[in-house]
Amino acid sequence: MLQIIDIPSSGEALSLPNGQLRYFKHFFSLEEADSLFESLLREIKWQQDPIKVFGKTYLQPRLTALYATNDNSYTYSGITMKPHLMIPQLKKIQAAIEAITEARFTTVLLNLYRDGKDSNGWHADDEKELGKNPVIASVSLGSTRYFHLKHLKQKEQRFKFLLDHGSLLMMGGPMQHFWQHQIAKTKQQIGPRINLTFRKIV
Repeated sequence: MLQIIDIPSSGEALSLPNGQLRYFKHFFSLEEADSLFESLLREIKWQQDPIKVFGKTYLQPRLTALYATNDNSYTYSGITMKPHLMIPQLKKIQAAIEAITEARFTTVLLNLYRDGKDSNGWHADDEKELGKNPVIASVSLGSTRYFHLKHLKQKEQRFKFLLDHGSLLMMGGPMQHFWQHQIAKTKQQIGPRINLTFRKIV
């Protein structure tokens, strides 16, 4: 069972074992978030890749896209994605994030959850091309979804909290080595959500 928690919403660090987490609930204003959501929904080159699960091939239960300031590819779950060139709207979001952190990013992986049936299973962003302790900056636009977290060794450390429209979640430190996260399916009737995860590919 995952405990529903309220986390600090103004960028204060959330105290977690083996990880750093900061949440900015109103990182973008409602007007900015609405505009970004509509433009990205329309302008991003969305794709749906096949993925192997226990030897069987399925289409991922969401749409994805990769954009970058360089031509470095990104491989996860057996999928290798070639990036599109970063577009102005994505550069705007990246600049806003980099203005509040020392981290610098080269790449953004976008996920489009079309409805409550779309999901992203338990995983960590621990691919070798991300470096030892990657900083992941996650922007949410559109419908609110629960973000699930679980510690790999401390089994009682299992939480979930809502990611709001226009919010920013920052993950850092050794978090990707000790924690996994997911966006689970829901039976609720909800609209689409776009998630942008900025990272540095080395």
